Amino acid sequence: MIIRMWHGRVKNDDAEAYRQFLIERAIPDYQSVAGNLSVKILERQESDATHFITMTSWESLDRIKAFAGDDVVKAKYYPEDERFLLEFEPSVVHYEVVGES
Repeated sequence: MIIRMWHGRVKNDDAEAYRQFLIERAIPDYQSVAGNLSVKILERQESDATHFITMTSWESLDRIKAFAGDDVVKAKYYPEDERFLLEFEPSVVHYEVVGES
């Protein structure tokens, strides 16, 4: 199993609307791809911005390619992200799950 993690920041005033976008648009998109095992959205507010981490679990890198394209490290963005994100990080990170309980 592979965990794919993406990070983004939005203005605190936009956090609720961005969270709703992720729930309504991004999560169903991830879940529509065969081999996606789970989606978790993490949120942390700081004084200057709200951070979001999308953490998805996948069966394999080939399944991630079906979602993200051949360059699996390249971050995937939605047109709606233009309205919210403070910057566009170019890449994501992957971790192989080596232990679980």
